[in-house]
Amino acid sequence: MNKFDSIRPYEDSEVEEVLSSLCSNINVIRALLDSADNSLMSLLPFKEKIISLYLKHKTKNITSIHEYQNLFESIVSKVVSQSIDNLSVSGLENLDKNKGYLFISNHRDITLDSALLNLKLHQNGFQTTNNAVGNNLMNEKWASDLMRLNKSFIIDRSDKSKKDIYKSLNLASEFICNSILNKTESVWIAQKQGRSKDGIDYTDPTVLKMIHLSKRKLLSIDKCFNDLNVVPVSISYEKDPNDLLKTRELYLTSINTSYEKEPREDLISIADGIKGKKGNVHLSIGKKMVFVSDSYDDIASQITNEIKSSYRIHSTNIAACMIQGKDIPNHSFSNEEVDNAMQYLKERMHTMQDDMHSFYLNQYSNSIL
Repeated sequence: MNKFDSIRPYEDSEVEEVLSSLCSNINVIRALLDSADNSLMSLLPFKEKIISLYLKHKTKNITSIHEYQNLFESIVSKVVSQSIDNLSVSGLENLDKNKGYLFISNHRDITLDSALLNLKLHQNGFQTTNNAVGNNLMNEKWASDLMRLNKSFIIDRSDKSKKDIYKSLNLASEFICNSILNKTESVWIAQKQGRSKDGIDYTDPTVLKMIHLSKRKLLSIDKCFNDLNVVPVSISYEKDPNDLLKTRELYLTSINTSYEKEPREDLISIADGIKGKKGNVHLSIGKKMVFVSDSYDDIASQITNEIKSSYRIHSTNIAACMIQGKDIPNHSFSNEEVDNAMQYLKERMHTMQDDMHSFYLNQYSNSIL
């Protein structure tokens, strides 16, 4: 038994069995029905059986992770064509196809941030990444199976004893370091736990501490992160399909000091993020970073600055600043583009009470301040 078995992505030998189980899973079938563009699908007799047979037909020749990712690429490409006006990427020339990298990214969408990066990597001949996901997304086995088929590994932050939490985080650290240093496989991880719901992108030093955990007695902090080939990634969405849900969470947290997620809320966010219109989306891939400070805080600040400086500004960011009376950075958008963005934001704000507006607009304005 491999010590990483409890957290690692699935391997080729496991693909057929996992796919067979997923094709018959009623939760997977219902998720597909819920996300179907054609509502007539729900009226079909024996619709669950029909979809199950369709899934089995679609996946019958898939026997490896690579083949599964080819299928996944076609799915993500369809998402891009249906929900994104233009997906652009910069910085691919900074990467070497023979190296493994630690991609540290800002985080806006639960699944698409890493999926869109991997789409561009795959399309340009690079190996896709192993993706760090919190165990809160793994509560439903079928969701866990789908993610682990797509090269996700688990970082367990659940409530346990301090000893158990330490062991879990140390194992995740070992997996990350082993992937990059020994297997030359890249890893994607968000710069902080959870999505940035307020538009403020910052790197949490505790994430860096977790990554360094298994090497802390062997390597200094700067040596460890220099060896891991850290590359900052900044993703920017012109429109966030989950902005209203994020606004509600921020507002309720501000008045109640706590926020309890509804059952399946993360799965709903995933579906909305995939289906919702996103306007233009840009991925900025930075250069391999060099660190000279043996301080988690200093390295976190350095990564934060790189991610923020490479963030691609959209017209919605400018419009949000104008509505709030905040300083407006230099930009090249026409008056018409800014007016259209302002109208879009105001139409969204009409659906909420006035004291929620600042929470909504901050998601767009804070990104560029």
